[in-house]
Amino acid sequence: MLQEERFLRIRNLLATFSRVSVDRIVQDLSVSRETVRRDLLELEGTGELRRVHGGAVATGPEPEAPLAVRLVARQKEKRAIAKAAVGLLRPGQTLFLDAGSTTAILAEEIAMLSGMTVITNSLNIALKLAGADEGRSSHNVVRLLGGGIDVGTQATHGDGTLEDIRRFRVDVALMSPVGLHAKHGAMSFEHHEAAVARAMAEQAQQLVILADHSKIGVASRVTYARCADIDVIVTDAKARGVAALAGLRKACERVIVA
Repeated sequence: MLQEERFLRIRNLLATFSRVSVDRIVQDLSVSRETVRRDLLELEGTGELRRVHGGAVATGPEPEAPLAVRLVARQKEKRAIAKAAVGLLRPGQTLFLDAGSTTAILAEEIAMLSGMTVITNSLNIALKLAGADEGRSSHNVVRLLGGGIDVGTQATHGDGTLEDIRRFRVDVALMSPVGLHAKHGAMSFEHHEAAVARAMAEQAQQLVILADHSKIGVASRVTYARCADIDVIVTDAKARGVAALAGLRKACERVIVA
C-alpha cells in the first residue's frame, strides 16, 4: 500500500472515530506497527493529528482565542518576530497590516519608524499608530479601512472593506494567520477574515507572514495564501523544535527564524 493511501485511510479512521489505536490501524491497513509509527509521526508533523499513548487523536481546526487573550500570549516570541519583520522594511513604503496580536506588536515597532504609510482593518493597530504620533508632527500616515465592525477582533470586514483594499497597491502586506501549513499555506478560521487577508495579499508586491511557533504546521478552515505566494515567513526560535518547519522551508521561498 502506498504511503498516500495509508495516510488517507488513517485520516478516514480519525474522521470517523476521533481517536484510533495503533492496533486498529495495523489491523485495518495490514501493515507493521513500525510503518504505522512512521506514518503517525509524519501526520503529526503536518498538524493533522496528535499522537497519544497507544494511538492518535484528531486535531480539527479550532477558532482563535479572543483577541484580548492573544494579545498577552507569547509576547516575547511575537516581539522577536516583529523586530525581525521591521528589518525587512524600507522608509517610505506603504504597508497592509491585518488584525491580529502579532501585527499589533509589529505596529508598536513600526511606530518608531518615520515616513511609513500603514493601511489596516484593525482598530487596535490604527489607534496604536495614531497615538504614537499624538502631540508631535506625524511620523507615519495611518489609514483605517472602512466596512462593518467585528467586535471580537476589533476590526473592519465585509464588502466595504474589500472594496477599500482594492483602491490601494502597496509595497508589503504583513499578516498573521491562524495556521501556517506546508500544503495548505496561510489560513484563517473565519471566512470573512480570510477574505480580507486574501485581498490584501493580492494588492501587495510582497507578502510577509508572521507566525509564532504555535501556528507552524497548523491547518485551519480557509486558505488565503499558498506557500508559493508567500515571499517571507518570519517565526520565532522555538519553531526550530517543530517538525513541520522543515516542510515549510521546502515549500516557501524564505523563512526567517527570529
